[in-house]
Amino acid sequence: MLYDVVAVEARPDFKVWVRFENGVEGEADLSDLAGRGVFKRWTENPAEFGKVSVDPESGTVAWPGGLDVAPDRLYSEVLRATGGVGASAKV
Repeated sequence: MLYDVVAVEARPDFKVWVRFENGVEGEADLSDLAGRGVFKRWTENPAEFGKVSVDPESGTVAWPGGLDVAPDRLYSEVLRATGGVGASAKV
């Protein structure tokens, strides 16, 4: 089951802190995307990455111009970083 993102904050080195509706929260590392394809915007203008917000329609993080990252990717990243301990995971 996938969960919607309810809060997001940009962090250094192309990481985002996210909280999901089920309480799981932590950092997701998006540095592997930076500089590639449509994500090249982040390296060309690093301030662009800081404009992240929650898209209420898709339940994921988004940037101006329609750029977003799938919530399942973010959820997997957070669980991996927290050892997969589920909703009690707080980073």
